[in-house]
Amino acid sequence: MTTRPLHTECSFLAASIAPEDLRRGDFVAVLSEIVELPSFLWNDTWPSGRDELVRLRCLPAEGRIPQKVKAVCLPFVFVKLPCGKFQTIDIRLTKLVRLEEEYARTVWKAMKPRRPHAGVTSRTV
Repeated sequence: MTTRPLHTECSFLAASIAPEDLRRGDFVAVLSEIVELPSFLWNDTWPSGRDELVRLRCLPAEGRIPQKVKAVCLPFVFVKLPCGKFQTIDIRLTKLVRLEEEYARTVWKAMKPRRPHAGVTSRTV
């Protein structure tokens, strides 16, 4: 008697990536971001002579989509978004993960803006 798994699809795991391991063509996503705020925001008093920054690691409000690495010049990474826009990421303040290519391409394709068909014209009334 042979048994087969019910699901033939496999799950993927995004892997944290060291900045020096980033390569052009990689698909990455933002795992977390560091936000720096002045320490006087936590006190009821005015800031003293010590101006200290408090660093908070936060989950990204945006940027949870796959981004394709176009160029790397540490500490900056130039990426392309599925919508066709480009942005620069400062990896001193951002933790990136490398995405499995199959997953990233599936999401990338689904999020790409649709072009109107060449034969279809829109009329205004």
